[in-house]
Amino acid sequence: MDPQQRQTLINVYRDGLLRDTIPFWCKHGIDRKHGGFFTSLNRDGTIIDTDKGVWQQGRATWLFGELYNNVERREEWLQHAIRGAEFLTQHCYDPVDGRMWFHVTQDGRPIRKRRYAYSECFAAIAYGELALATGENHYRERAIQAFNGFVNHNLNSEEVTSKFTVTRPTRGMGFPMMTIATAQELRQSIGLPDADRWIDRSVATIREFHLKADIQCVMETVGVDGQILDHFDGRTLNPGHAIEGAWFIMWEGHLRGDTSLIETGCQMLRWMWQRGWDQQHGGILYFVDVYGLPVQEYWHDMKFWWPQNESILATLLAYLLTGEDEYAQWHQQIHDWAYSHFPDREHGEWFGYLHRDGSLSSEIKGNLWKGPFHLPRMQYMAWRWLEKDLV
Repeated sequence: MDPQQRQTLINVYRDGLLRDTIPFWCKHGIDRKHGGFFTSLNRDGTIIDTDKGVWQQGRATWLFGELYNNVERREEWLQHAIRGAEFLTQHCYDPVDGRMWFHVTQDGRPIRKRRYAYSECFAAIAYGELALATGENHYRERAIQAFNGFVNHNLNSEEVTSKFTVTRPTRGMGFPMMTIATAQELRQSIGLPDADRWIDRSVATIREFHLKADIQCVMETVGVDGQILDHFDGRTLNPGHAIEGAWFIMWEGHLRGDTSLIETGCQMLRWMWQRGWDQQHGGILYFVDVYGLPVQEYWHDMKFWWPQNESILATLLAYLLTGEDEYAQWHQQIHDWAYSHFPDREHGEWFGYLHRDGSLSSEIKGNLWKGPFHLPRMQYMAWRWLEKDLV
């Protein structure tokens, strides 16, 4: 990657963020009546459902706070973040048990709560950025409260009615992986106490239970002792998720100057790139089977936007931290494939859902799952990493 190539990528990521992605969401996604964000948008940005996913309220609030703190202190961005946080605080908590909803109406009336607690980790990083932006301690307190709610819910799951019986207990990679990312963000924004301890614990869990060197694989779901469960759920791999976790660990290695963490993250990337990259059509597949058997989920071979975003970041970071040409080649592969298929040249932003061959499955720009997060985070971080010259 020579200086000209590096500058070209900087321009693509920076300009895509500031001239395309953020303007799209500022124009179409801001609820100026009730606060918070609309994310269920048609191709041209028109609203097709006014309900709000709580994940996306936290993620969008974090994004605008992050931009305000680290790109430019635009009052517009700060106000979007403040109104997002107000919506979270006023409408997204169940007053009975203190947990957060997953799905609410436009004006914040609750519709659904999930058994897992990921709404809390996105709220935590949102409050953390506002604590940094405003210096107001109540945001810091809410960030810590939300983080504690997230980890306590997962560590004390016996208090929650599970949808599974005790017949086949499992452990998933989602909790330790998201604990790493959330603690990293809160360490930076509010100096979260014990952030390093939570990260160390989570990395150790992933290494012990989810990394399988004998078959060169990152398992998404395993038995409680780390054993592979020879059933659909146990055999199903999520390459994009594992690759996202890989760059979280690489990034921690960079921050600490710990080469063992960098190597663990690179190892995860190598294993799951080989399993997830579609040799026939290009792009990262959504699900694959650990033994190459058919996968149960019907969308297994689709190309969703976010695994491509996370693979762009992971391959780029691996290259910047190691200088190994293989990672630069993979980055070019995934960058070129994603940018030739996902961006909407007419209306802006990215489509979210493609068929395996890269043809468009849906024109939707957002829903309860897709909002202003994976794409703008990828654009922002890739731009900054390239500018900083991390090696």
